[in-house]
Amino acid sequence: MEIIVTKNFAEMSRVTANLAIAQLHKKKSSVFGLATGNTPIGFYRNLVQAVKRKEISLARATTISLDEFARLDPAHRGSLFYYMRTHFFDKVDLLPKNIHMLDGCAVDLKKECKRYERLIKEKRGIDWQLLGIGANGHIAWAEPGTSFTSRTQVLDLTKSSRQAQLKNFKNLKEMPTQGMTMGIGTIMEAKQIVLLASGEGKAEIIARALRGKVTKEVPASVLQRHPRLIVVLDQPAASKL
Repeated sequence: MEIIVTKNFAEMSRVTANLAIAQLHKKKSSVFGLATGNTPIGFYRNLVQAVKRKEISLARATTISLDEFARLDPAHRGSLFYYMRTHFFDKVDLLPKNIHMLDGCAVDLKKECKRYERLIKEKRGIDWQLLGIGANGHIAWAEPGTSFTSRTQVLDLTKSSRQAQLKNFKNLKEMPTQGMTMGIGTIMEAKQIVLLASGEGKAEIIARALRGKVTKEVPASVLQRHPRLIVVLDQPAASKL
């Protein structure tokens, strides 16, 4: 495990973008696993700027996103596809055929999850996986108690996960109660994992995840077992390590 502590959110975002750029220089056809949420926004902003300055091209890269709401129109501003389009996809030179998201409106959601697993295998796995961490230690939407061998699945969203996305919906009634997410087993097969955390509110869970016991009650703790894990934190998030 490599832990990089940065001064603030802006530096954390730049450092993480540079890690992705280094991966792209090493392999132009890299498969990137991508996360949503507040923490990666600066990361995406930095990558967009690098593309606009023509320092990099994503034309040969592939993206596979972590999760999506079930039964939500992808055009809805609360969908994770909308998030990715707004912050990244529409601003870079990724080819549409190389952008992959879970289809939350598929007729059979379980079959869609199996399709996603097949897709990842067809791409020979994820080269570089970006992750955030929830206040309860969840990664993607794999909540406490999730099996470390879990695969891409449909699941009921917890209240905390729904509250975290509430700003993009009128109210909780409008928000789907289910989501689709890569499983922990799927995530752990990525060749490289980069975990981001920012702010004092994440300090306690970061300490538990990285220095505590590996337990299903803190899903992110399993990352201690990954052979190529890089953790990028700002100083507040690292304050209890």
